[in-house]
Amino acid sequence: MSEVKSVAVVGCNIGRSHIAEGYAPRPERWRLAAVCDLNQERLDKVADEFSFESRTTSFDELLVRDDIDVIDLCTPPATHFELVTKALAAGKHVVCEKPLVGSLRDVDLMQEAEAGSGRILMPVFQYRYGDGAQKAKRIIDAGIAGKPYLGTVETHWKRTATYYEVPWRGKWETELGGVLMTHAIHIHDMLTYLMGPVSKLFARAVTRVNAIEVEDCVAASLEMASGALVASSATLGSQNEISRLRLCFENVTFESAGAAYSPGDDPWTILPANDAVAARIDALLADYQPVGRRFLGQMDAFHEALNGRGPVPVTVADARQALELATAFYHSAQTGADIALPIGPEHPKYASWRPNGH
Repeated sequence: MSEVKSVAVVGCNIGRSHIAEGYAPRPERWRLAAVCDLNQERLDKVADEFSFESRTTSFDELLVRDDIDVIDLCTPPATHFELVTKALAAGKHVVCEKPLVGSLRDVDLMQEAEAGSGRILMPVFQYRYGDGAQKAKRIIDAGIAGKPYLGTVETHWKRTATYYEVPWRGKWETELGGVLMTHAIHIHDMLTYLMGPVSKLFARAVTRVNAIEVEDCVAASLEMASGALVASSATLGSQNEISRLRLCFENVTFESAGAAYSPGDDPWTILPANDAVAARIDALLADYQPVGRRFLGQMDAFHEALNGRGPVPVTVADARQALELATAFYHSAQTGADIALPIGPEHPKYASWRPNGH
């Protein structure tokens, strides 16, 4: 098995960040085999910048190439299901931006497609990657933090009408949701990554900032499976942009630094309950090795998995948990009810969380 994996990136908006942060800095791990975009000007700009071996406007052209190991999908959300299905069927490993698909039904079909393909489908949750979040994860997993008590998570960003000039944004049919789906999904993934699954939630969601179909302000109360309580809020009308977690455990309180697009980065505030806990943390982290941040960290871990040296860093099951939480948010906001998780095929929103008619 070759150590170097060849990758084709599809979609040159966020795809450029995947290349610049995750692939281009590691030429000993990744070969930039092809780049694809429907917009020729955007395609040529990225292909020239990173010296891709080939460029194309045809996704299907990539599927028949034997020299491509990985297809990285950075296309609008509503296209993911079809493109992921085709890529897996063609024998490619797949990286896919969030949200993975538009319903729990579709994500369950994705799990079946992945299992049948013998390939890996890795959803993107790059905000997990940063030394602050990774140190917190190690402390929690080691049992040092103790019982989780309470958390607050905030995604307070700013998006103006200019952002929604892109035709697929702000619409149920093509973006699949608003601030909850395309922005706060990251912080909610980090919450469950560190504090475990959600068992119940109540949410309100409204549109107050921009003239769009989907929500841009959300507030919710969550009960975790552990019994801990969490308050979550998200808006696209904040005059300063922050992504922040504050998680209170029995023996440690964690607080992220608040960087909007890299909340996993150091420095996190890690407050131990006493000197004995502090000593345990110091001992645990004595051999800590820094990870790459954002896409670099996730793609480094993905490369290890492809070469059989580690687990897949983000799985389809992780994406399902994030989409299950989003489904519960939308169902609660649409019905005014407290929603219990997990959510299975019998749930009225299993096939789609979008309002009727979408």
